Amino acid sequence: MGTTTTTTTSICLVLILIISIVVNHSAAQEPPPVLDIAGKPVRTGGKYYILPGIRGRGGGLTVYRAPGKNITCPASVVLAQNEVDSGLPVSFSPVNGPAQLVLESSSQILKFSSADVASACGGAAVTVLKLGVYDRATETLFTESGKMEGPASTSLFRILKSETGIPYSYKLANCLNKVTCRDLGIFTHTQPQDGTRRLALSLLPADDTRFQPSFPFFFKEAPA
Repeated sequence: MGTTTTTTTSICLVLILIISIVVNHSAAQEPPPVLDIAGKPVRTGGKYYILPGIRGRGGGLTVYRAPGKNITCPASVVLAQNEVDSGLPVSFSPVNGPAQLVLESSSQILKFSSADVASACGGAAVTVLKLGVYDRATETLFTESGKMEGPASTSLFRILKSETGIPYSYKLANCLNKVTCRDLGIFTHTQPQDGTRRLALSLLPADDTRFQPSFPFFFKEAPA
């Protein structure tokens, strides 16, 4: 009887140990949540402003139509000209199933509010952040607010820790697959758009001052 009890207890302890190892391994593999500028986890479905992590570069991300052009959307995604302008809030939708928190390195679809975009784009409520058409003149893929058309990868972005070391700062990356990712940065126009700072993915050489790669951002929760 004593031998049987001892054996049963040993088996139970081994099972508990195995379960503990599996749970701890799974927890270790899950990436940490993205934190907003207040140090709180960013929630899926919540609305957040995306603010520049460097002072003097303008305000938060917003949509922009070149003045004088008879177009509605898709509109360019830019940093607001005024530094105190927080831009338009975005929400995050994880690609790999439902989740309450936005995790680092996880694929996300970023959406502007339909009402905000409709107001800025003359009534066309197309809201998804995506890569637009390659611009040969600048060797750059500019982002825009548009419909989910074309390859799905053009609308998928990951949030990664910024290398700047600034607390709670992150960068955005577009990933063609699980391995190939390229960081987004800010392209500053000179003529004819005079200083417009557009969110972009560029192939320009490192010494081209028009493009600042791996641009850092903060996330600030928008009022409900």
